[in-house]
Amino acid sequence: MSKVLIIGAGGVSRVVVHKCAQRKEIFSEITLASRTKSKCDSIAAEIKSMTVNTAQVDADNVPELVALIRAEKPSLVINVALPYQDLTIMDACLETGVDYLDTANYEPKETAKFEYSWQWAYHDRFREKKLMALLGSGFDPGVTNVYTALAAKKYLDVVEEIDIIDANAGSHGQPFATNFNPEINIREVTAPCRHWENGKWVETGALQTKRSFDFPEGIGPMNIYRMYHEEMESIVKHIPTIKKAQFWMTFSDNYLKHLEVLQNVGMTRIDEVEYNGQKIVPLQFLKAVLPDPGSLGPLTKGKTCIGVVARGMKDGKRKQVYIYNICDHEEAFKETNSQAISYTTGVPAVVGAMMMLTGKWRGEGVFNMEQFDPEVFLAELGPMGLPTVVVEGEWPEL
Repeated sequence: MSKVLIIGAGGVSRVVVHKCAQRKEIFSEITLASRTKSKCDSIAAEIKSMTVNTAQVDADNVPELVALIRAEKPSLVINVALPYQDLTIMDACLETGVDYLDTANYEPKETAKFEYSWQWAYHDRFREKKLMALLGSGFDPGVTNVYTALAAKKYLDVVEEIDIIDANAGSHGQPFATNFNPEINIREVTAPCRHWENGKWVETGALQTKRSFDFPEGIGPMNIYRMYHEEMESIVKHIPTIKKAQFWMTFSDNYLKHLEVLQNVGMTRIDEVEYNGQKIVPLQFLKAVLPDPGSLGPLTKGKTCIGVVARGMKDGKRKQVYIYNICDHEEAFKETNSQAISYTTGVPAVVGAMMMLTGKWRGEGVFNMEQFDPEVFLAELGPMGLPTVVVEGEWPEL
């Protein structure tokens, strides 16, 4: 049994706390910390099966983080704070000799740029201290990396192409809202698109490439838009046979219409502007007036479908495999008081922590999810609430 320190108190954190508390044979003690302790107290009060301790910490402040980690003495720090804070939390883990896990890669505040270079640069430091850092243990990134590794291990001799496809077929009834942190969501969606093709990154405009995809289990056809997502960077590095990798996500016409207007009037800018003698960042102001994603849980109905279509060769023949999960917003809320977007990120974070704490996934240094055995991870993911579906078929000729 192990003690964990969870940093961050948003929707994903709520799911992580709920799911850790369900596995007391692994997570014997839980401390939840964030800048606003009252948010931690609110989440902790939902847990009836065990006591969840709470604390206040500024995740941008390494000395504060170090003091908290030394006081709590956890076996693992689970970072579900903002991507801006990954490096300070990693620094604190190094200083205190504690393993680290997160769900999204580092991003500097001043630039909407997603890449692993900053965190991969920590590899030698973690290895020298015999510590492990597991990056991107959410769903995408996270489970999508594991699905790709499963395709490479079990279903294809050679993986040549992957399409990661993320659909939120749910509805919350609001004119415009984001299903996770609005600042991070809008920065991600409006960034230039990149996909991997023939050994290099190809850049196109944000959301310029549109396709239709027929989603399973009654969801049906939806428009999907190509965009950049961080897991492609690590997957093509660790599975170098991949010649083409693309990431696709669904957006409603209503969402895209509102986003276009907000961009046109400058509300998605991340640079400072002066207003009434004060410096403000328009996107941060927009975040303050949009609905809190945590408030969408009781309003959201429908399902998510996130998966990987992998194509390649098996026994000398062209083959395709589609590996996916369906998650129901209302069922997720019933269990954890969070909708499926938070649920599909939080549950894999807990399973990644379980892999580390039980020794099923171990290493010294900084690692991505596809570097470990996918089957032991998925064997836990299903019973924890996110079952995997595999559909095998021929790779159709173009």
